[in-house]
Amino acid sequence: MESRPLATMGARSSVVTTGIVAGIVAGIVFAMFEMIVAAIQGMGFFAPLRMIAAIVLGEGTLEPSSSLTSAVVAGLIVHMMLSAVYGLVLALVVRAWTLLQQPLWLVVGATIYGFALWIVNFFVIAPVAFPWFSMADDLVQFVAHTFFFGTVLGALLAWRIARH
Repeated sequence: MESRPLATMGARSSVVTTGIVAGIVAGIVFAMFEMIVAAIQGMGFFAPLRMIAAIVLGEGTLEPSSSLTSAVVAGLIVHMMLSAVYGLVLALVVRAWTLLQQPLWLVVGATIYGFALWIVNFFVIAPVAFPWFSMADDLVQFVAHTFFFGTVLGALLAWRIARH
């Protein structure tokens, strides 16, 4: 299959695949940053995955006595699924909005997108649905979402577009 810039891709599946893969890779970078910082802050390396797993397994997952294996597996699945969806959404926006296909604008736009994800996830959704996320350090979450997800996602999509 021939690879072309997102705007000129005839097959919607190419954009879908590009967005999902870029989202997952950015999600891995994001998760590693969060896990390293959590360990440095004394929360434990797997604390971020426990918080994410609690979305589907319940707040009891945050307890040290709960299964670490279940928390890690569920946390990774939920995190990667969300990362894939967020990557797909941005890839579809980039495909529709040609200004964002210029590498600099794409990285800037994706960085803003990561910032918007942080705002929506931590200040709109979490307080209502997942209050345990209030334990998370706001500065770390800002940096993680904005730069370690948004900027990385934008750079990956810009690289994909520039390849051809």
